[in-house]
Amino acid sequence: MGEIQKRILIVDDDDEIRELLEFDVRSSGYFVDTASDGMEGLNKALNNSYDLILLDVMMPKMNGFDVCKNIRNAKLSIPILMLTAKGTIEDKTSGFDCGADDYLVKPFDVQEVLLRIRVLLRRNFVQPDVNSLSGEVLQSGDIEIFPESLEAVIVNKKVKLTPTEFEILYCLMQHFNQPVTLATLLDEVWGYDSNEDVRMLRVHVGGLRNKIEPESKKPKYLHTVTNVGYKLTPFGLE
Repeated sequence: MGEIQKRILIVDDDDEIRELLEFDVRSSGYFVDTASDGMEGLNKALNNSYDLILLDVMMPKMNGFDVCKNIRNAKLSIPILMLTAKGTIEDKTSGFDCGADDYLVKPFDVQEVLLRIRVLLRRNFVQPDVNSLSGEVLQSGDIEIFPESLEAVIVNKKVKLTPTEFEILYCLMQHFNQPVTLATLLDEVWGYDSNEDVRMLRVHVGGLRNKIEPESKKPKYLHTVTNVGYKLTPFGLE
């Protein structure tokens, strides 16, 4: 039997961009479905089975941020790659806070889109060794993580993590009290090491800190190691 064809939903109100993406993504061997506004895209995402969603931000009826929020509120862990002209760090932070997994700014190279698609599909959100821990709880010091629900508990405070935040925290927990380089995090979480994506990693780390730290500006657990990367101290030690 051959490999099952991956199903991708493209949601974009720009006819030219949507048709270009549809052609190139389908030519790369994927099944493609499309939607031309946010509401249509959300309805398709909630009522069909997809392996990945390409999602524009500025659209009629419902913007991409709200579409992404609704998908995550429905407990769907479909990889979401946002494609948008809004490229400020604030916009990217908003996208990641909604539960997006990756973010590309228009105009983009279609080959870069296809690369990000392959990486997200390969990741499948949770690393295989985490997936194998079905029903188990992982604990290091003050921090517990629950692979099935993508939740963490820090000193009796439960927080819901995005899939990417979970993978970052899981990676750091495997090396607790030890510095983990930016290159290692990019490779283990995204599947490749690119200097261009260090800012993306830092945005996700910022979102993770907002959830697990008593004061995100004065972290007790997730520390920056200058010129190296990050270190997790599960007992809140400085």
